[in-house]
Amino acid sequence: MTDAPRVRHALPPAHWPSADEAARALLFRPLAVGPVQVASRTWVPAMVPWRASEDGFVTPNVLDWYGRFADGRPGVLVVEATGIRDVPSGPLLRASHDRFVPGLRDLVRVVRERSGGATRLLLQIIDFLAIRRRPEKAKFFARFLALTDRHRDAVRERFGAAAAADDAAVRAQLAACDDAALQAILTPREFRDCAFGQRDEVNDLHQPHVRELPRVLPDLFALAALRARDAGFDGVELHYAHAYTMASFLSRTNVRDDGYGGSPTARRRLPLEVFAAVRARVGRDFVVGTRFLGDEVIDGGSRIDDAIGHGTAFAAAGFDFLSISKGGRFEDAKQPHTGEAAYPYTGPSGHECMPTVRSDHRGPFGRNVHLAAAVRAAVRAAGHPTPVVAAGGICDFAQAEAILRAGHADLIAAARQSLADPDWWLKMRLGRGAEVRRCLFTNYCEGLDQRHKEVTCQLWDRDFAAADGAAAPRSQDGKRRLLPPPWRP
Repeated sequence: MTDAPRVRHALPPAHWPSADEAARALLFRPLAVGPVQVASRTWVPAMVPWRASEDGFVTPNVLDWYGRFADGRPGVLVVEATGIRDVPSGPLLRASHDRFVPGLRDLVRVVRERSGGATRLLLQIIDFLAIRRRPEKAKFFARFLALTDRHRDAVRERFGAAAAADDAAVRAQLAACDDAALQAILTPREFRDCAFGQRDEVNDLHQPHVRELPRVLPDLFALAALRARDAGFDGVELHYAHAYTMASFLSRTNVRDDGYGGSPTARRRLPLEVFAAVRARVGRDFVVGTRFLGDEVIDGGSRIDDAIGHGTAFAAAGFDFLSISKGGRFEDAKQPHTGEAAYPYTGPSGHECMPTVRSDHRGPFGRNVHLAAAVRAAVRAAGHPTPVVAAGGICDFAQAEAILRAGHADLIAAARQSLADPDWWLKMRLGRGAEVRRCLFTNYCEGLDQRHKEVTCQLWDRDFAAADGAAAPRSQDGKRRLLPPPWRP
């Protein structure tokens, strides 16, 4: 987002269809997505609700969460970013070992039952590089900074011989410096590690585990996809978006000199190798698509021309769908508090990923559809029928239907509106759109995600008087209900 003044936008007036109008709508017509037929062009994208166990297993709260979305019978439901590495990662789902398959199988069963078999279920699979919390300044200089003669000489020149008498004195002096002095003494990377917390980057070829990513990741993704297939999912969504490993390979900021960075072709090399490995494991009767960025919204980052190149190459390789997102990068994230990790949705690129009603003159509604439209146009011009998914502030029937009829996308994804009312797809289809609980686009939910709290919605999480209130599970602090109130047609 630019520095343009923000204004508060009202929700656009909603046009809800009659049941007859819905029956004629493109939104509720079937569509082939790779080897499967999707009953409607309605899509709930991946959202991390922080309901898995600390060691990555499906819990009863996870089953309830996805069952509740299945009640609304979307055409496609994408399960949250699920880790491919068998390493501790907190309450995030994992598909990194066969021990996770029984829980994932339970999840598939619940969605099938609750949707009456109407919803196709995908598992989003992800890799992410290490990120650490912002350290206390004294601890960073005492333990984490690799001291060099450059630091010693800079401290001696700026503060005198006594300040550089030995390494302990140098570290103590650096810990006492303000940010302006540190920025003059440290490299940009060292200052970032001190001020924001250390995180790995795909350009860190001096680190063996980063250098080896192209060798390691294809098989990790492929094995996770095979477990998803064994669990009964209809397919997987390869997470190539936002602040994570694969998006960073696609980014213009990837300048690796090992054949996996620099040129657009080299930047696409690993994402295509991952796809090939996955396809070889799961076969052609299992959906394999991707979510990637139409625009990174960071200085020196990728723009729509890059996304068009990526999307066209992905379609040519045989991806079954392309889901387009925007922003959500670490590079422009706000500085975290000491003891907390940087969160990639706090800066301008984060706003573009999840725009709120406080926005510039363009507003948040359908703000990113032009990116999906540009990718789709290029893919079609290249002769590929690959379905494209649009997302970003889509929140009423007329808006969604217009996107489809204009040929800007083939499927309509709505995360926050689906969180506000998982039944909104079904309500529209039945001609009962007036009963839809409309998202306010304040990002209350995103604020909970940032603090790693169970994600809920301000429109329903204090509704303890609902008919099922006594039975509704509550958050760990007991202050919020964890599921939207039920709706019966």
